[in-house]
Amino acid sequence: MDGDRQRHSRAGQLLRVDQHQLRGGRTSRVLTVSAESVGDVPAYRAGRRTGPAARGAHLVRLGPAFVAAIAYVDPGNVATNTTAGAQYGFGLAWVVVLAIAVAGPVQYLSAKLGAITGSSLPELLGARMSPASRFLYWLQAEAVIIATDLAEVVGAAIALHLLFGMPMWQGAIVTAVVGGALLIVRDRAGDRCFQLVMIGGLALIGAGFVLGVAMGPAPAGVDLRPQLHDQQMVLLATGIVGATVMPHAIYLHSSLTTQQGGTLRKRLRTNRIDVVLAMVLAGSVNVCMLVLGATALRGNTDQDFSAIAHSLGTRIGDGAETAFALALLVSGLASTTVGIQSGEVVMSGLLHRRIPVLARRAGAVIPAVALLALGTAPVSLLVWSQVVLALGLPFALIPLVRLTSSRSVMGSRASRRGFAACSWSIIAAVVALDLGLLAIPLVSG
Repeated sequence: MDGDRQRHSRAGQLLRVDQHQLRGGRTSRVLTVSAESVGDVPAYRAGRRTGPAARGAHLVRLGPAFVAAIAYVDPGNVATNTTAGAQYGFGLAWVVVLAIAVAGPVQYLSAKLGAITGSSLPELLGARMSPASRFLYWLQAEAVIIATDLAEVVGAAIALHLLFGMPMWQGAIVTAVVGGALLIVRDRAGDRCFQLVMIGGLALIGAGFVLGVAMGPAPAGVDLRPQLHDQQMVLLATGIVGATVMPHAIYLHSSLTTQQGGTLRKRLRTNRIDVVLAMVLAGSVNVCMLVLGATALRGNTDQDFSAIAHSLGTRIGDGAETAFALALLVSGLASTTVGIQSGEVVMSGLLHRRIPVLARRAGAVIPAVALLALGTAPVSLLVWSQVVLALGLPFALIPLVRLTSSRSVMGSRASRRGFAACSWSIIAAVVALDLGLLAIPLVSG
């Protein structure tokens, strides 16, 4: 009898009922298995898949990090990296590499937070803040997402203009409509289908820039020494950081891992693999962007995508110009969808509200059309939008590191002291870069 009671007690520890919020306000109660202790059950250990079957199961679960990584190759990245390469050669390559190296652990922390707690970063913050604090935090997060969306809409509109001669204000509207349509497809076909579409988009963007580098001239006199010697370099460095370690990608990634199946150990392992593969691919694409600027566009100071594309066509060939425009188009369309989804995650997590997709699209299209109509240089607009993202980055990083270092939130999976110290060092570096940027007008004045 005692043995039976112990077994039933053990089973009770393994099972729990979770309540998940579904789209449309509905809830679903799901019986789940405790991830911490399920591996101790002999019957479970006997049924675990190993070898190729286990690796196949991991591959099936890959995807959330690739969706977040779309934010790492959006038109803002194209603008900052190609401009940095054209103006300073490889002088800012160290910023690109360092930003990607920082982005990997940050995205893993976000994925880990969602996988362990079952809640997104905005949801966890919303549960810990007063109504006034939630609203103020939402305002800054929404400003960051609008800046992100602005860059993506402008980038895709420029690509449509380059490819089809479409007026850019019309291209902005088409981009907004396509972005909304992709989210409708996600709602109907499911998250997995959406993730596969984003993985395909990331691969196409990468192929476009790799092709441009392969067709371009070989680098001559490469100087990889870190440089940061004038105000424009500080501006571009800040833009590169803002374009790479993006706040909305942190918010979104934490929500994409809340409903994963399998044991906690398997989920964390899958997320590590997912993040590494996605960051390697996104990082390689960013390096290709800078190399393309440093080789094919060196000395080009014209901040206009049409001029950049024309220069590529003149110096390399029409194929490079077309590849650049196609990569920019896919980048804008895919990333604008991710931006909309991030806005949904932030609003529902902090304010527990949702707004129609059309209303959210209008919030990005109207400023984009207005700025383009006023004759604002598109590349300059994109670079400054990435600077806004860098200024909003500490507001996402600080709570992320605090929550993932807390044992009351993460239990035994909380970040260790050494890793937490490295995370706080990253935050300090980002804040220092932001302060340096803000000090430029005071120094120059």
